[in-house]
This record gives sequence, structure tokens and C-alpha cells, in this order.
Amino acid sequence: MSLTPRQKRKTVTGIKIVSLQVFFIALCFLTLIPILYAVSVSLNANNSLLSADFSFLPKAITLENYKAVFTEKPVLLWLKNSVIIAVCTVAIALSVSIPAAYAFSRMRFRGRKTLLNLLVLLNAFPSLLSMFAIYKLMNPLGLINTRIGLILIYTGTMAVFGLWNMKGYFDTIPFDIEEAARIDGASEMQIIRRIVMPLAKPSIVVTAVMVLIYVWNEYIYAITFMTGSENFTLATGLYSLQAGEMSGSWPVFAAASLVISLPVLIIFLYVQRHMVSGLTSGGVKG
Repeated sequence: MSLTPRQKRKTVTGIKIVSLQVFFIALCFLTLIPILYAVSVSLNANNSLLSADFSFLPKAITLENYKAVFTEKPVLLWLKNSVIIAVCTVAIALSVSIPAAYAFSRMRFRGRKTLLNLLVLLNAFPSLLSMFAIYKLMNPLGLINTRIGLILIYTGTMAVFGLWNMKGYFDTIPFDIEEAARIDGASEMQIIRRIVMPLAKPSIVVTAVMVLIYVWNEYIYAITFMTGSENFTLATGLYSLQAGEMSGSWPVFAAASLVISLPVLIIFLYVQRHMVSGLTSGGVKG
């Protein structure tokens, strides 16, 4: 029995959809290989990572490496430092970038585009180029090797990103909604608090998560401006596990890597419903 042209098109479409799904499943599996490898190393009781008999599936499984992360290494102290720096940076960066983004989106003033372009230009240069200048500015103020100094660096970096991301989202909110509220007698603060901010919630969440991920994983500034194990963030502390004991800490290093990744992963999964709309809408307009 021959198929009609419509049935043939449906069959071809179905095959394409199935093939695409298989491709993406395989791609997801490939991206998970490094994570699965880290899990294997962290559970390895023989510490045979660098030996010839190492296998992807550990022959002897143990949780001692995870125990060592919390008992033998000051990971909880590093976690405390990272949480304090991350929370403060997110709060300050959003407090600066949200009002600035709204002002750049809704107000028209002389030099507006020039200022926006300058802000983009500042972020176009590698951070290493400004490292020496930042050090010279912070050293006389006593901000070297302090959380406040690192928070100021991160805030200055991510506030510009937050401004641009939030401005793109504010640009997608129609002016008519705000004009209708003004006609109904709403004040500017009521419009922002009850209309604009609820509509901008996805973009705010995305911006906050992106700032958090940056601070959580940032290494260059943290290792340059923070010295001493008690001042390490998670990124610098994690590196110290690998750099200080090259021959014996790989399983502990892998276990610590997974433990450190869990908080951000949990937060990401919790807010993922906002991620797609926040990222796409924030990039519609510039």
C-alpha cells in the first residue's frame, strides 16, 4: 500500500524529529562525561588516577574522599567566604544596575548612547589589563586581602553586565502599559513597584544567577587579591587542593569540585523556569 504525499511528509517529519532527539540525547551524554569522570574519581578508593590500572568505573568505592573534604580541608570556611562575597555582590550589583537600566531604557538625555558604548568598551578589555591599576588603587585604601575589596571589584565588573541585560528587558516592556497606569493616577514609584518590576522578574532572576555564577567561579582576582588559606574563596581553595598535593589529592579534589558545584546547580534548577524568557527577552533590544 503506497503512502499519500501527506503521509510521506508526516513520516519524514517524524524521522527528522526522532533523529534530532537522538542527536541531542547523545550530545547531552557527551557533555556529562567529564562530570561522570569526576564522580568516578571522587569515589575511587585506590587513588589510581595517574596509574595504568585506572578504570572509569572504580574497582573499590569509598566515601572517605567526601569526608576528607569537610574534615581535613577548610572547605566550610571557603564556602563562608564565597557566600558572603557572592550575596553582597549580587545585592549591590542589582541595586545599581536595575535603576540605571531603567533610566537608560526610559529616559532620553544627551550623551546616553555614548555612555552606554563606553560601558561596553570598558568590558571589552581583558581583566588582566586592569589588574595592576586596580591593585594600585586599592592598596593605599587597605582593601587588599579583604572581602570588601573583592566585592567592590566584582560589583564594578558585573554591574555593567546587569545594566545591559536589564536594559534590554526593559526595552521590551511597552510604554503603553506605563502610560495607562499614569492615566489611572499611579505615581512613578507605584508604576515601577507594581508594574515594571513584576514584569522584569525573569530578567532580574537571570541577571542575579549570572552574577552569582561569575562570583562563585572567579579565580584570577580572588587569587591575586586574597592571600592565606583563611581568606580563600571556593575557587582558589579548590585550586590549592590540586596545586599543593599533586600526588595525593586528586580524589579529594574531584570530590570537592562536585560539592562546590552543588549550591549553584540547586539554585539554577530552582530558577530555570525564568532562564529562557529572561535570556531571550533581555537580548531583543540593545
